[in-house]
Amino acid sequence: MTLAELEEQLARTPFTPCSGNAAISRGWISPRNDGALVATVGGQWLIALSVQTRILPPSVVDEEVRERATAFEDERGRKPGRKELRELRERVTAELLLKTLTRRATTAIWIDPNAEWFCVDGSSPSKCDEVVDVLGLCLDQFPLKRLYTQHAPQSAMADWLAGGEGPVEFTIDRDCELRAVGEEKAAVRYVNHPLDGDKINAEIKAHLSDGKLPTRLGMTWGDRISFVLTENLELKRIAYLDLIKEQAENDRPQEQDRSDANMALMTGEFGRLLPAVIASLGGEVVEEVVETSN
Repeated sequence: MTLAELEEQLARTPFTPCSGNAAISRGWISPRNDGALVATVGGQWLIALSVQTRILPPSVVDEEVRERATAFEDERGRKPGRKELRELRERVTAELLLKTLTRRATTAIWIDPNAEWFCVDGSSPSKCDEVVDVLGLCLDQFPLKRLYTQHAPQSAMADWLAGGEGPVEFTIDRDCELRAVGEEKAAVRYVNHPLDGDKINAEIKAHLSDGKLPTRLGMTWGDRISFVLTENLELKRIAYLDLIKEQAENDRPQEQDRSDANMALMTGEFGRLLPAVIASLGGEVVEEVVETSN
């Protein structure tokens, strides 16, 4: 879709604060606070989902329900029935929601319309699912599909660890987690620990031989970006290395242009990193289109 079409369709679900006793509100906001729901730099797009939730711990509801149930019993000489208790909980929840504080969080999304990337800066899969759910309410057609690679990240990470080195363009860093697949879920973690050397290589190979599989592995791409790759093809703890920081420092923009410069730097680097990650995993699994005829 075009930039104008995306802007128009996102406007169908703008963010509005929680009203009444609503427990949650989700909607799109302007990434730059300039009114536009899509920010663009160099052909790259940035959108932002804002989510506001009312803070109401279940323990607070439980305590209030117990007190009112006790008062009900004292007044009527019997305990409330199941239906009455359910209605009491619903009433208590609705009343307390009007008095609670709210918490608001924003999730940024980067879209590369040419390379066809849709990347969510989310701390968990549920954050990403939330973005996709709200997006599905806005768009006339839903163009997203999950990325799958020829080699599963878990098996690829096991191969790299067994061989003692990362794939082309990548090095193995100092963080790793291996977890058993059995019921006991035994796990071994290396945190800020050198993963090279004969002793550690033999140790890791022994864990792999025992049936443990890597679920997380710290990696560096081209001395530019470090990250942790997970078994679910997530990139976590992303950090620019000194080479990128020096480049950004040398190209220090004026204050008003800094946001654009940061976005251009991020999208430029990630536009090269993500294809390299996919290539290290054997490439993307491309769905075949099967033509049928009557």
